[in-house]
Amino acid sequence: MKRLSLYILALLLFWSCANGQSTTDFAPVPQPKAGEKLATFGGGCFWSMSEAMSELKGVNKVVSGYAGGAKKNPTYEEVSSRETGHAEVVQVYYDPNVISYAKLAEAFFFAHDPTELNRQGPDEGTDYRSIAFYRTPEEKTILLDIIKKVNSTKHYTEPIVTQVVPFAAFYPAEKYHQGYYRLHGDNPYISNVSEPKVMKFRKAEKAELKPEFQK
Repeated sequence: MKRLSLYILALLLFWSCANGQSTTDFAPVPQPKAGEKLATFGGGCFWSMSEAMSELKGVNKVVSGYAGGAKKNPTYEEVSSRETGHAEVVQVYYDPNVISYAKLAEAFFFAHDPTELNRQGPDEGTDYRSIAFYRTPEEKTILLDIIKKVNSTKHYTEPIVTQVVPFAAFYPAEKYHQGYYRLHGDNPYISNVSEPKVMKFRKAEKAELKPEFQK
């Protein structure tokens, strides 16, 4: 049994979010439409985070990418080296008339485990750290208030370690990372790691989901 468990773990690591492809074919970064706002969050592998946030009512688009570091236009391999300072993140395009920043941020804290330091499940390293970016003082206050609220409810047994930092720049990930969850359901990492996270998210945020995901 122990040998089987080690085999499964090795398989998941091989098919982990770190198992990237060598390409510099980056996705475009669309400009927000009139009335649309942006929010940027990082919570481990962006494959599941992108899917979770895209299922929320009022979210029009989600782009996977990198933020939090100093290097401009980093590649996946460079970010995975942990020498750029960047984390895997998602940039969310949303309609504030349908979903507020506060509700979006609250959903983010249930889309991953914000109590894990520099890791998420089988993925380890600062590039998988929990990080939330604010663009205004009001957004910073919202993030800190939500962290305090979630900590007080004891929803998680450990305190939240999410970094709350000012937004500086967002760099899109390679095209093959965009929408990866829906395109590669047969990937062992997706079925064994990402899908359980998304299912847990749907249960926690059911009232905020688009109709097709409320079943």
